[in-house]
Amino acid sequence: MAAVVALIFALAMFPVSSPVSALSSNYYSKTCPKLETAVTNAVKKAMKNDKTVPAALLRMHFHDCFIRGCDASVLLESKGKNTAEKDGPPNISLHAFYVIDNAKKAVEAMCPGVVSCADILALSARDAVALSGGPTWDVPKGRKDGRISKATDTRQLPAPTFNISQLQQSFSQRGGHSLGFSHCSSFQNRIHNFNATLDIDPSISPSFATSLRHVCPAHNKVKNAGATLDSSTTVFDNAYYKLLLQGKSLFSSDQSLLTTPKTKALVSKFARSKSAFENAFVQSMIRMSSITGGGQEIRLDCRRVN
Repeated sequence: MAAVVALIFALAMFPVSSPVSALSSNYYSKTCPKLETAVTNAVKKAMKNDKTVPAALLRMHFHDCFIRGCDASVLLESKGKNTAEKDGPPNISLHAFYVIDNAKKAVEAMCPGVVSCADILALSARDAVALSGGPTWDVPKGRKDGRISKATDTRQLPAPTFNISQLQQSFSQRGGHSLGFSHCSSFQNRIHNFNATLDIDPSISPSFATSLRHVCPAHNKVKNAGATLDSSTTVFDNAYYKLLLQGKSLFSSDQSLLTTPKTKALVSKFARSKSAFENAFVQSMIRMSSITGGGQEIRLDCRRVN
């Protein structure tokens, strides 16, 4: 996932103040010893048929953790008068939920009622990175699944138009930031009617802006039109940071990382060194995935409360 990734960066920069519970890498060593193999197999199978799966799982995990902690609330379906998180505006484009369903089905066949959907999602995100040529790590486990999921809570997710101060406030309250493909609506503000005097954000490379305007015209009517964050879409790498320094980032929130000396230095460091990026990425993923909320159960069906 060619930097299917990106900015878990913010976790490396901004402190996390959400509650973090004691988890363990060996949590299921006796109760479900083949758990990780089952999850990895489900992710591998899905990736063979759909190259967008890694980015989708990573983004899904982030969107889950950011709202109520990592409790799999993003997987729940809307029911009755309640509109769930997955149907909130920022989550409409989330996909690959079937990967979690398939992994859960395989795990339940081996260890019924033991493993949470939240842990399966965290493991799937790790496998998505590792199977795309990125680093791997031991995932702390022991999360419980939440019973509350509200679309209105997705307003807490950081917007692509945030400046550095807004990002700082947002991430200090929650977690990281990860990206893959983005629809035109997320960066339209930078390539059309930027302000009263300029049509295009001057921080964007002119040639890059031209290419984006071709894909996303002012009155775009193509529902799925958009752009990937860099040209390599199936390999985990640090290319995104190199493009950011060239003025070729999609979002104003990303471009704002170059507006302070501290964040610009970190972008430059990650652009120079893939290993530095990977080390920071792993630590950030562990921190983010350890944010736990009010999970209370082990869901038998990841889309429905027990």
